[in-house]
Amino acid sequence: MRRMEGAEFDQLVDFFDQMATTNWLSQLHSHLKQQSGSWQGKAVADIGCGTGRLLLRGSTEASELTGVDLSAGMVTRANALFQEKGIAHKAKAVQGDAASLPLASGAFDIAFSTCVLFLLPDLHQGVKEMARILKPGGIAILLNPAPAMAVETARAYAQKQQFPKEETDYLLKWATVSERRHRKSTAELSDILKNWGFADVSHELVLEGLALISKAKRKSNRLLLNNKDIFPEAQ
Repeated sequence: MRRMEGAEFDQLVDFFDQMATTNWLSQLHSHLKQQSGSWQGKAVADIGCGTGRLLLRGSTEASELTGVDLSAGMVTRANALFQEKGIAHKAKAVQGDAASLPLASGAFDIAFSTCVLFLLPDLHQGVKEMARILKPGGIAILLNPAPAMAVETARAYAQKQQFPKEETDYLLKWATVSERRHRKSTAELSDILKNWGFADVSHELVLEGLALISKAKRKSNRLLLNNKDIFPEAQ
């Protein structure tokens, strides 16, 4: 599977910002925030933050908000949004790869990865990096296309929900990309998460089975693989 480059998304900043404001994705963002619990006094990361709109959901609670995106254009737009909303003193977006995050180990209480993990050639590396940046007991929240996600099933869902054309188009775009990338089952995602030090793994199908929200807790400060400490620098 081909690795995607940040420049591929630089011309799509407006597209993804508008997609984040659609009713269906905005409602999913609200649900993701609810599933993550209180952000009060917590450090929260959003891996693949796009234009930063998910992080706004808890901006009055969190002590620190950090977004990471592969696209320089997305990062610029996210930081402009944080400035506009008056939260730049505690919110920032930085450019980086989900497979090699430019973030400190053990630094975050909550980490999101929405519509990103399924794009990575190596899902294990993406989950490993989420585990690395989380504190022990930290929560990971993921949103990915489910195995049922496809252009035809997405179109049928949009018609059933009577989506306007623009909202339908955004959903179909996600479905089109999903057909070419990963669509993992709950069992497969559970195995990957547990392999990299997560416990209490749960899943919820949303959009009538088209998408999958996964939640897991980072269970230990140390993760051993073949008797080697994977995150020796974590405190």
